[in-house]
Amino acid sequence: MPPRKKSVTAAVQQTLPVAKAAPPVVAKPAKAAPAPKAVAPKAAAPAPAAKAAAPAAVKKAPAPTTERAPTTQRTVRKLGNGQDRIAIVAGLRTPFSRSWSDLNDVDPVELSTQVARELLFRLEMRPQDVDQVIWGTVISVVRSPNVAREVAMNLGMYQCSGFSVSRACASGFQAIASAAQQIWSGECDVVLAGGVDVTSHAPVVYKKKVVDQLQKLQKLHGMGLIKELTHLNPMDFFPTPPALTERYTGKTMGEHAEEMAQNFSISRRSQEELALASHKKAAAAVQSGKLAGEIMTVQTPKGPVSADNLIRTDMDAGRLAKLKPVFDKRNGTITAATSSALTDGAACVLVMRESRAKELGYEPLGFINSFAFAGQDPRENMLLGNVYSTPLALDRAGMSLPDMDLLEIHEAFAAQVLSNIKMFNDKAFFRDKLNRDKVLGEVDMAKLNTRGGSLAFGHPFAATGLRIATTMLNALRQEDKQFGLGTICAAGGMGTAMVFERN
Repeated sequence: MPPRKKSVTAAVQQTLPVAKAAPPVVAKPAKAAPAPKAVAPKAAAPAPAAKAAAPAAVKKAPAPTTERAPTTQRTVRKLGNGQDRIAIVAGLRTPFSRSWSDLNDVDPVELSTQVARELLFRLEMRPQDVDQVIWGTVISVVRSPNVAREVAMNLGMYQCSGFSVSRACASGFQAIASAAQQIWSGECDVVLAGGVDVTSHAPVVYKKKVVDQLQKLQKLHGMGLIKELTHLNPMDFFPTPPALTERYTGKTMGEHAEEMAQNFSISRRSQEELALASHKKAAAAVQSGKLAGEIMTVQTPKGPVSADNLIRTDMDAGRLAKLKPVFDKRNGTITAATSSALTDGAACVLVMRESRAKELGYEPLGFINSFAFAGQDPRENMLLGNVYSTPLALDRAGMSLPDMDLLEIHEAFAAQVLSNIKMFNDKAFFRDKLNRDKVLGEVDMAKLNTRGGSLAFGHPFAATGLRIATTMLNALRQEDKQFGLGTICAAGGMGTAMVFERN
């Protein structure tokens, strides 16, 4: 392998102080790196859902950083022993399908198991070499609250205790961040990080009165049971439909996005132009084969599903202009086309310590450079978490927005994306809200969501961050670029950002 060139982050790490709180990591005995493995299933690997070549991997990059710094100062922190970096070896996802459509008959645990099994098979990764499984979920899986452990057991990885994480739409990035932290702390060398949400299987909630009555009925018999049944009101048995309503504010995500559109003067036309661009770029990426290695075939009771079903190749401005507003029917600007759809899907990545990847013969797809999570008062412009988290992640990487070759802002709503882009370059906002003198700057739209975004692919909440990570690293390789930034807003006024590096 040719000598590695010093990266921007590595140079910064040599000049800035390193936090002393990092726990020591006991290095493992070095082993000779075997030649890259041929694509052939091993007897110990689980059976695949579909065969496909593993996504190509790339070279090295600096280690990620985790400790949050005040907004007024920069902290660059090495992970682990200062030698190993946190590598993403490969990533994979299921097709993303509109809820109650193609994946309607596959429950979240089964969907997660299929994508995890397929990724390990493509990499010829022995289950016994995985130290931990971390899985993100947003919609509760009542019978299997710890999806991570269920996946580990389904794949025979009993040694992995498995734990699940939930940080609303940021859950996918949280799974990756938790994997990096497990490796950084020395607890693990190899972590399977994933996320799933199947809105089609969202639990149905009944009124508390009905639950109490049903509990009481279990203890009654004969006339007592008949008498109690007469007290039931049939109307009470109508379940409460699922709703994306914020408990703290009492408003839906769409209502918050509509407020932002009005507060930041985001026009309906600009929202529709963003939606059109998202679908156009996503369709082009699919047709050109750029996403082929990222999507597997899922087996369902009704047959195999191998493609996303939300991308619209026939969308045009004239049709969008005729759609009615969804959240503010009188004065609103947000329509179904400029909102991400309820979606079913799962995704995962394999995260490793760099030295362990070498021992096992893998060349990483890329590296996690830094990440950050942030929060704000959700009552005011709740979906501005991108603006709060992105400066932190860039500070920790020792970089700036112009240093990023590619950028993906999660498209919950077109209005939310455009509001964040506007605030990236707003001096008053940075001064008053973030206590910063310098703005992120203007976003180069040619770098933004080059493969399309959530408006086109859909948004299975906990899987979106993993889709962004995998697509970002593959795009950096395909376009011969080095740095990428992914950022996601989330419920509760949260935001997250992650810097990736191809090297």
